[in-house]
Amino acid sequence: MVNLIWVALLLIGLVFAGINGTMKDVNEAMFQGAKEAVTISIGLISVLVFWLGLMKIAEQSGLLSFFARLFRPMAKKIFPEVPSDHPALGYILSNMVANMFGLGNAATPLGIKAMEQLKKLNGQKEEPSRSMITFVALNTASVTLIPATVISIRMTYHSASPGEIIGTTFVASLIATISAIMIDRAFYIRRRKKGGM
Repeated sequence: MVNLIWVALLLIGLVFAGINGTMKDVNEAMFQGAKEAVTISIGLISVLVFWLGLMKIAEQSGLLSFFARLFRPMAKKIFPEVPSDHPALGYILSNMVANMFGLGNAATPLGIKAMEQLKKLNGQKEEPSRSMITFVALNTASVTLIPATVISIRMTYHSASPGEIIGTTFVASLIATISAIMIDRAFYIRRRKKGGM
């Protein structure tokens, strides 16, 4: 369905440009956009490789395990239905740590694995469990200490100070995470009251 929407948007844009006589501008914009996409990708690759390398060093040095142990009690409170020794909790913690360091691309496979494990805990049902909903809310908001991807984009566009957004990003993502947890809990309590659990 999404592919059809994109094709429809493209065709509507081309027809509109043809009617208005702005096809030349559309062609220039397409080539400029393609050029910028390559530039951004190369900039992102260099920063991601750097941070993924640091993450690998942190993993082998035990730093990631330390963070996982540090956040385990909090994760147990947020995900009370997930047993302590279940692989889902490990994937959730790894995903949280990767997101904290702004490595969304590295966090994505961990998030997918966490969701697969949570679905197994849910008995492969189509309706998401409380933990699955909480994980989606938490993963979407996720506290970010170092927004590596955004810093990389700012570096690509020659920002005078690419790292100046670290503080504001941390505060904004912390507020978003706290809000996501509070909203998740409010809906859970509301659903429990409605269901008479």
